[in-house]
Amino acid sequence: MDARFKIAHREAKIGVGLAIIHFVWWFGFAYGLGSQPVEEYTYILGFPAWFFYSCIVSFVLISITISFLAKFVLKEVPFDDEEETQL
Repeated sequence: MDARFKIAHREAKIGVGLAIIHFVWWFGFAYGLGSQPVEEYTYILGFPAWFFYSCIVSFVLISITISFLAKFVLKEVPFDDEEETQL
């Protein structure tokens, strides 16, 4: 098997795992904290806590995680065939 496919499969698994973690985070805070009556909401920076944690905090954390992965974990793979690059 071409080494590029192994790298692509590994990085696809990382991407799917990150998407699942993001969804679970968002769903947990949105429906965990947001299922209370509105009178019982707590607010952070003017936003309901469920919205703050599910949308704002998760966006910041996922952005930082993606930046870290792109910088240190994911590899750049050439799309050219190896035979063409050797010519």
